[in-house]
Formats: sequence, C-alpha cells, structure tokens
Amino acid sequence: MPSWNIHSAHVEALLKKRSPQELGIRNVNAFLFGNFLPDVYVGYMVKPTTRIIVYNDTHFADPNFVPEPRYWEFWRRFGLPSADADGRVSDLVLGAWCHLVADNAYNHDVNAFIEGMGIRPGETTRIRKQGDFDLFGRTLDLRLECHLDDELVRQAHAFPQYPVLEPDLRASVAAASAIVRDNRLHHVDGTPAYSMLTPELFSNMFEEVQQRMLEGLLAYAEQGASAEPLRREGPRARRR
Repeated sequence: MPSWNIHSAHVEALLKKRSPQELGIRNVNAFLFGNFLPDVYVGYMVKPTTRIIVYNDTHFADPNFVPEPRYWEFWRRFGLPSADADGRVSDLVLGAWCHLVADNAYNHDVNAFIEGMGIRPGETTRIRKQGDFDLFGRTLDLRLECHLDDELVRQAHAFPQYPVLEPDLRASVAAASAIVRDNRLHHVDGTPAYSMLTPELFSNMFEEVQQRMLEGLLAYAEQGASAEPLRREGPRARRR
C-alpha cells in the first residue's frame, strides 16, 4: 500500500493544480490529516494508540496480500450521511476518502501487474513491493506538515466513522511530520532501481490517483456530498 509520503505528495499535487476553494476544501490542515486517518488505528503507522481497529473496518477491504479498499462504501456509509444541510462534509472526511481512493488504485494496479507478470504472491513478493513503494515515496518532494490545532481536534473527535482521541491524534501528527522530514533528509534523486515494479507503473498510478481525486473533489465542490464520483464504484475494482 502507499506510504504516508505518497499520500502527502498527492495532497500537494492537488493544491498545485487547484485552490482549496475549487476543491471544496475549507481547512487544508484537516484535509491533509484526513489523508492519513484510515491508517491511524490499524497498528502499523502509529504506535502505540489507545485502541486497534481491524483493517476491514478502517479500509473496507480484507487485509489480504494487496487489499483494494472500497472507498465508495466509505462514502455511502459515512461520508454522505455526515453531510450538513448544504451538502458539506468535514475536511477530515474528504481526506479519508482520498486516502481510500489512493489505496484502491495503487493496490489494484499492483495486483494486476503481479498477475500479468506471472509473479507468485507471497511474503517475498510483498517485501519487494513494499520496498519499491518506499523507494518511490522518497523520490517525491514534500513541503506540507500537519499541525495540531483546535479545529483538527474538533474534526477528529467528530469523525463519523470513529472518534480519534487526542492522544492518538497527537501521536499521528508527530508521526506524519517525522515522515515528511525524513523524506526530505533521505530524498532519492533520479529514477531508483526498483526490485519488482517499474518507473512507468509508478508514474501511471500516480496520475490515475490524481485524476480520480480531482474528479471527485471538483464534483464535491460544485454539487456537494451527493456528487456521483464520490460514491461511484471503481470500474475495475475487485470485490473482496
């Protein structure tokens, strides 16, 4: 799955193309954190947390070899019902939707690549895949960092799927900031020598995710939470 540096890079790429207002974003800091939120209680990116929530509940996918989260299910169950009278959801909800869109697209394309190349799934393949994602993430230029403020605390507590407690929020913000700083410190210039995946695949996946996010956010900004792209099932997504 994409690491937080990749999720961060997608946020920065979106904001380079369009203003927050054009994307329906009211608070960039909360939106950025939302792009990490589904991973907070899984137990890998942030340790320790006050609780663990199983991956199937946080990502709407079984935690198999390379799971493909059902972002449309998140929107139908939690995004759309949380909208106010004007059809607006919190920036945290918008960010969480983007996270799940990214995980779905990257993981689906990796699954298709592995199958198409005749690579045998297993622990060795998983390690090679994750190593390649780590390398790709380090090629990305990151600037934005989350910060803890009253609005983020408010939105985290009100997150409709599950509240994020303040100790976990603090730990998550610290973890996200550490990743951005480490990415700058250990930035990889040029094209890395990937173990299994290819530069072309990463380039195509990044662009695909950007287009999906952009379509959904622009539609949300214009039509509100009922916008069709937000709840549309991915045309190539596999049901797990």
